[in-house]
Amino acid sequence: MALLVEKTTSGREYKVKDMSQADFGRLEIELAEVEMPGLMSCRTEFGPSQPFKGAQITGSLHMTIQTAVLIETLTALGAEGGGPDLIVDDGGDATLLIHEGVKAEEEYEKTGKVPDPNSTDNSEFQIVLTIIRDGLKSDPKKYTRMKERLVGVSEETTTGVKRLYQMQANGTLLFPAINVNDSVTKSKFDNLYGCRHSLPDGLMRATDVMIAGKVAVVAGYGDVGKGCAAALKQAGAPCYCD
Repeated sequence: MALLVEKTTSGREYKVKDMSQADFGRLEIELAEVEMPGLMSCRTEFGPSQPFKGAQITGSLHMTIQTAVLIETLTALGAEGGGPDLIVDDGGDATLLIHEGVKAEEEYEKTGKVPDPNSTDNSEFQIVLTIIRDGLKSDPKKYTRMKERLVGVSEETTTGVKRLYQMQANGTLLFPAINVNDSVTKSKFDNLYGCRHSLPDGLMRATDVMIAGKVAVVAGYGDVGKGCAAALKQAGAPCYCD
């Protein structure tokens, strides 16, 4: 079923399949707000000064209830949606797209060659190259313009942060990047307590096998390993860490 474009009373366009779910969604957002005191404190402290006023923020991240709290927080601080001045980037997809796009535009300007999606076996990278290839001839400077307008990006994943550090070291990083992965709230809270919560849940959902009575082996004993070991032990599985 095709979704129709409708407008709010303020004129903002949206496509929603079932607006009857909105009230329940609002209740879920309010519940998530209680679990995200940092963002709520930002609204209280910085809301009046509107530090993001006029900034256009685009997100490349998982659409969850927690993401809704983040979006509404950015809006409360004055941000607007839909523009490329700042990318809130989870997983590095947008960062990768822009860097590969700029590289492809430079190559296209010099030689007329376009990216070949079949040059890689990585299915996700094939999609990136396809997007760049299909838009290159119609707008050969799209990613160069985006790069010049970017204030910066944030990166949460360990592999993504390592890649950004490598790019910074060899001089190919095109814009500033915030290392969210190594922040205290990430490493000392999410890594430890988040994994402690999600590991047994994920195992049971994926396998439908009882954890109690099994012998578990955890490779590594950093913050993530400690949380995983504690969760497995509490679930009744003797745990050995390497």
